[in-house]
Amino acid sequence: MPYELKPLDTPTPFDIDVETTPYIDTAALESSDRWTLNFGPQHPATHTTLRIVLELDGERVVRATPHIGYLHSGFEKLGEHHDYNQWVCTVSRMNYISPISNDIAWHLAVEKLFGIDLTPRCKVVRTILAELGRIQDHLLCAGAAALDLGAFTAFLYGFNERERIYDIMEYISGQRFHPDYTRVGGAMREIPDDAVFVRMIKAFLKDSMTPAIDDLEGLLYRNRIFRDRTEGIGSISHDDAIAWSLSGPVARAAGVRRDLRKDEPYLCYADNWDNEGASAVQFKVPIAKNGDVYDRFLVRMEEMKQSAAIIEQLIDNIPGGTMNADDDGKMIKPPKENVYGSIEGLIQHFELVMTNRGWKAPKAEVYMGTETANGELGFYVVGDGGPRPWRVKTRPPSFINYAVFAKMIEGHMLSDLVAVLGSLNVIAAELDR
Repeated sequence: MPYELKPLDTPTPFDIDVETTPYIDTAALESSDRWTLNFGPQHPATHTTLRIVLELDGERVVRATPHIGYLHSGFEKLGEHHDYNQWVCTVSRMNYISPISNDIAWHLAVEKLFGIDLTPRCKVVRTILAELGRIQDHLLCAGAAALDLGAFTAFLYGFNERERIYDIMEYISGQRFHPDYTRVGGAMREIPDDAVFVRMIKAFLKDSMTPAIDDLEGLLYRNRIFRDRTEGIGSISHDDAIAWSLSGPVARAAGVRRDLRKDEPYLCYADNWDNEGASAVQFKVPIAKNGDVYDRFLVRMEEMKQSAAIIEQLIDNIPGGTMNADDDGKMIKPPKENVYGSIEGLIQHFELVMTNRGWKAPKAEVYMGTETANGELGFYVVGDGGPRPWRVKTRPPSFINYAVFAKMIEGHMLSDLVAVLGSLNVIAAELDR
């Protein structure tokens, strides 16, 4: 039977007007059947700095009130003080689990503002990196979902293989954790050696990722404890998922058939991504129907397989040429050899990096959304003709998805809280910005 809430005879801290009431009548609260518990902001099962004030009836959650802002760093305001290349270092720190996806999303928005067309080589490389970021994120989320419920071995299966992706990011950018690889119109540098890049990715897909997914499936899919702790827990309906503007695996686990790679395609997800008019990459979007913790886990597991399929279609077809687009408007940093070997390249580099006089952003506003591991990550950018954005606004999937947490957990047991929270994969730096 569904859980029925008992009526309250005494006020709770949530019902009291703190401006007119100088104190909370704890004696009245103690006489009630309900009690208040703080979960977080620092708790090993929150994965981040989150605080949730729980109102409990025994061990049943009657009400959950999330409190955010514990990691607020003013990221969006920093965007008004950095130029269109500099802010990528901040963007990659929003979702620090798959930072390369953030880099790509930001510069796609900037390139839309400037009207810059990417080279076929850049489109292919960015698509490969975006899917690696999705796998990187899902491996941790799936492993942590098991860890929260006591399956520490499953966490190791997922976490160990992420190191191979860090190796790839380090190879192309020189940095492991925050690659900050993209730039307006291209990348910070060319891939050192295409053959090595291809070999590293193929080795990861075959020798690391595939065995890890097999291990996770074998350990958890038919695990009685894991399924009892996840099936039917934190469910949300198809209509509610749409009403709450959910996206990504959280929405698709509830049956919402939306993926920006299909519905608003970009990079190699769109047609004609190379000079020969190649069609879009082929992949399937996994959809579930129950909208519970278990279905969100299954969707992420299948998405990793589809990401691997996308990479396999592209990895042997990386076009030649340059990563950076042709720059008639002088908005793209010149190659280092031009900086060191020509006066034109030196002047362009000096104006973009040292003086910011080279940036001539149009007086316009754009929004660009991309399908990242947690859902729709979008950037709204307003240019005023100056070297920096007049306004930057982020549409972070963690913030939108976390809003529904209180509804998901209501009526469940206290022990279910960590399962539901882990299935949302909330990243605090993206949540608070």
